[in-house]
Amino acid sequence: MTAAPLDRAAAEDTAERLRALAQPQRLMILALLLAGEHAVGEIDARTGIGQPALSQQLAELRRGGLVAMRRAARQVLYRMADPDAALRVRAVLALFGPDAHPARALAAQSLAALAAPADTPAPAAIAPAAGTGSAARFVRIVGARDQVT
Repeated sequence: MTAAPLDRAAAEDTAERLRALAQPQRLMILALLLAGEHAVGEIDARTGIGQPALSQQLAELRRGGLVAMRRAARQVLYRMADPDAALRVRAVLALFGPDAHPARALAAQSLAALAAPADTPAPAAIAPAAGTGSAARFVRIVGARDQVT
Protein backbone atom coordinates (compact mmCIF):
# COMPACT_ATOMS: atom_id res chain seq x y z
CA MET A 1 0.00 0.00 0.00
CA THR A 2 1.58 3.25 -1.17
CA ALA A 3 0.61 6.53 0.46
CA ALA A 4 -0.93 9.02 -1.94
CA PRO A 5 0.63 12.49 -2.08
CA LEU A 6 -1.16 15.07 0.05
CA ASP A 7 -2.53 18.29 -1.33
CA ARG A 8 -2.46 21.40 0.87
CA ALA A 9 -6.01 20.93 2.22
CA ALA A 10 -5.42 17.26 3.08
CA ALA A 11 -2.11 18.10 4.76
CA GLU A 12 -3.76 20.82 6.85
CA ASP A 13 -6.61 18.48 7.83
CA THR A 14 -4.13 15.78 8.85
CA ALA A 15 -2.04 18.25 10.85
CA GLU A 16 -5.18 19.52 12.62
CA ARG A 17 -6.14 15.96 13.59
CA LEU A 18 -2.66 15.33 14.93
CA ARG A 19 -2.66 18.66 16.79
CA ALA A 20 -5.67 17.51 18.79
CA LEU A 21 -3.58 14.56 19.99
CA ALA A 22 -0.35 16.48 20.52
CA GLN A 23 -0.90 17.67 24.08
CA PRO A 24 -0.01 15.66 27.21
CA GLN A 25 -3.22 16.36 29.16
CA ARG A 26 -5.40 15.48 26.17
CA LEU A 27 -3.50 12.22 25.68
CA MET A 28 -4.02 11.34 29.35
CA ILE A 29 -7.76 11.97 29.00
CA LEU A 30 -8.02 10.00 25.77
CA ALA A 31 -6.07 7.03 27.16
CA LEU A 32 -8.49 6.92 30.09
CA LEU A 33 -11.56 7.18 27.85
CA LEU A 34 -10.36 4.26 25.71
CA ALA A 35 -11.41 2.10 28.68
CA GLY A 36 -14.94 3.49 28.60
CA GLU A 37 -17.17 6.35 29.65
CA HIS A 38 -16.17 8.43 32.69
CA ALA A 39 -17.67 11.31 34.65
CA VAL A 40 -15.73 14.58 34.72
CA GLY A 41 -14.98 14.16 38.44
CA GLU A 42 -13.51 10.72 37.81
CA ILE A 43 -11.40 12.01 34.91
CA ASP A 44 -10.13 14.76 37.22
CA ALA A 45 -9.33 12.29 40.01
CA ARG A 46 -7.63 9.74 37.74
CA THR A 47 -5.56 12.20 35.70
CA GLY A 48 -4.88 14.90 38.29
CA ILE A 49 -5.38 17.60 35.66
CA GLY A 50 -7.75 19.73 37.75
CA GLN A 51 -10.13 22.53 36.83
CA PRO A 52 -10.21 24.69 34.72
CA ALA A 53 -7.56 22.96 32.57
CA LEU A 54 -9.64 19.78 32.41
CA SER A 55 -12.68 21.64 31.08
CA GLN A 56 -10.53 23.42 28.52
CA GLN A 57 -8.95 20.17 27.28
CA LEU A 58 -12.29 18.34 27.15
CA ALA A 59 -13.73 21.20 25.08
CA GLU A 60 -10.78 20.98 22.70
CA LEU A 61 -11.28 17.22 22.35
CA ARG A 62 -15.00 17.76 21.63
CA ARG A 63 -14.15 20.34 18.95
CA GLY A 64 -11.70 17.86 17.43
CA GLY A 65 -14.40 15.19 17.25
CA LEU A 66 -12.48 12.81 19.50
CA VAL A 67 -14.84 12.71 22.48
CA ALA A 68 -18.57 12.98 23.03
CA MET A 69 -20.40 13.99 26.19
CA ARG A 70 -23.79 13.34 27.71
CA ARG A 71 -25.54 14.49 30.84
CA ALA A 72 -26.91 12.01 33.37
CA ALA A 73 -28.72 13.78 36.20
CA ARG A 74 -26.09 16.12 37.66
CA GLN A 75 -23.09 14.41 36.07
CA VAL A 76 -21.40 15.07 32.75
CA LEU A 77 -20.04 11.89 31.19
CA TYR A 78 -17.40 11.65 28.46
CA ARG A 79 -16.58 8.81 26.08
CA MET A 80 -14.71 8.32 22.81
CA ALA A 81 -16.78 9.90 20.03
CA ASP A 82 -16.73 6.88 17.74
CA PRO A 83 -14.64 3.83 16.75
CA ASP A 84 -12.57 5.91 14.30
CA ALA A 85 -11.55 8.31 17.06
CA ALA A 86 -10.57 5.38 19.29
CA LEU A 87 -8.61 3.84 16.41
CA ARG A 88 -6.60 7.05 15.90
CA VAL A 89 -5.79 7.30 19.61
CA ARG A 90 -4.78 3.63 19.84
CA ALA A 91 -2.54 4.00 16.79
CA VAL A 92 -0.78 7.07 18.23
CA LEU A 93 -0.30 5.38 21.61
CA ALA A 94 0.97 2.19 19.96
CA LEU A 95 3.50 4.15 17.92
CA PHE A 96 4.61 6.72 20.49
CA GLY A 97 3.25 5.68 23.90
CA PRO A 98 5.24 4.39 26.86
CA ASP A 99 4.97 0.77 25.73
CA ALA A 100 5.81 1.49 22.08
CA HIS A 101 8.06 -1.02 20.37
CA PRO A 102 8.31 -2.43 16.84
CA ALA A 103 5.55 -5.02 17.34
CA ARG A 104 3.15 -2.32 18.53
CA ALA A 105 4.15 -0.10 15.63
CA LEU A 106 3.28 -2.94 13.26
CA ALA A 107 -0.03 -3.37 15.07
CA ALA A 108 -0.76 0.34 14.63
CA GLN A 109 0.13 0.06 10.96
CA SER A 110 -2.26 -2.87 10.69
CA LEU A 111 -5.00 -0.85 12.41
CA ALA A 112 -4.47 1.87 9.83
CA ALA A 113 -4.79 -0.73 7.06
CA LEU A 114 -8.09 -1.88 8.54
CA ALA A 115 -9.38 1.68 8.42
CA ALA A 116 -8.21 2.22 4.83
CA PRO A 117 -10.64 2.98 1.98
CA ALA A 118 -12.69 0.11 0.55
CA ASP A 119 -10.47 -0.31 -2.53
CA THR A 120 -7.50 -1.19 -0.31
CA PRO A 121 -6.90 -4.95 0.11
CA ALA A 122 -8.54 -6.37 3.24
CA PRO A 123 -6.66 -8.24 5.97
CA ALA A 124 -6.60 -12.00 5.52
CA ALA A 125 -5.95 -13.06 9.09
CA ILE A 126 -5.32 -11.67 12.55
CA ALA A 127 -3.36 -13.81 14.98
CA PRO A 128 -1.56 -13.25 18.29
CA ALA A 129 2.18 -12.71 17.94
CA ALA A 130 4.27 -15.53 19.39
CA GLY A 131 5.17 -14.93 23.01
CA THR A 132 3.06 -11.79 23.40
CA GLY A 133 -0.25 -13.21 24.56
CA SER A 134 -2.96 -10.79 23.55
CA ALA A 135 -0.76 -7.68 23.86
CA ALA A 136 -0.03 -7.38 20.15
CA ARG A 137 -1.77 -8.53 17.02
CA PHE A 138 -0.33 -8.86 13.54
CA VAL A 139 -2.36 -8.57 10.40
CA ARG A 140 -1.39 -10.14 7.13
CA ILE A 141 -2.53 -7.96 4.24
CA VAL A 142 -3.34 -9.96 1.14
CA GLY A 143 -3.66 -8.10 -2.14
CA ALA A 144 -5.11 -9.32 -5.42
CA ARG A 145 -1.68 -10.32 -6.75
CA ASP A 146 -0.71 -12.32 -3.63
CA GLN A 147 -3.98 -14.09 -2.86
CA VAL A 148 -3.55 -17.17 -0.70
CA THR A 149 -4.98 -20.27 -2.39
